[in-house]
Amino acid sequence: MDPAPEPTEPGKVVVGWREWVALPQADVPWVKAKVDTGARSSSIHAFDLEVYEEDGHERVRFSIHPWQRSDEDHVELSLPVLDMREVRSSNGQVEKRYAVSLDVTLAGRTITTVMTLSNRDEMGFRMLIGREALERGFLVDSSLSYAGGKPRRAVRRKNWGKQP
Repeated sequence: MDPAPEPTEPGKVVVGWREWVALPQADVPWVKAKVDTGARSSSIHAFDLEVYEEDGHERVRFSIHPWQRSDEDHVELSLPVLDMREVRSSNGQVEKRYAVSLDVTLAGRTITTVMTLSNRDEMGFRMLIGREALERGFLVDSSLSYAGGKPRRAVRRKNWGKQP
């Protein structure tokens, strides 16, 4: 991975408008995410949602596809439900989404952030990183892509549905 540029503010990490991130809890080393300062919360494409109760607490079981243009490989997660959030999508529609706490590694820094679960199957990115996550020590330079580094070429090709 290429190192991120030096931050312009002490303690801040510079990221671009799109980044490769990791999801350590899901053992997913690479997911391409759009960094979206217009979104309050982060969001991930989730499917096969199943809500259940365990020890008196509401949990949600769901699957994710880490590859942007492929249904190949899916990862199942089960996490406590933090709450239900009303989220206004880019087309102006409001929908209720489950919100969970998820660890995300962005530009070498791992943070725990709130992630809403939504159907992003038709979107260009399976994951959005919103302001609540970015406020935790990141600066966005919209002229950059992959300031936090990127995986080797074989991984990038797999993300596009091509063989390594």
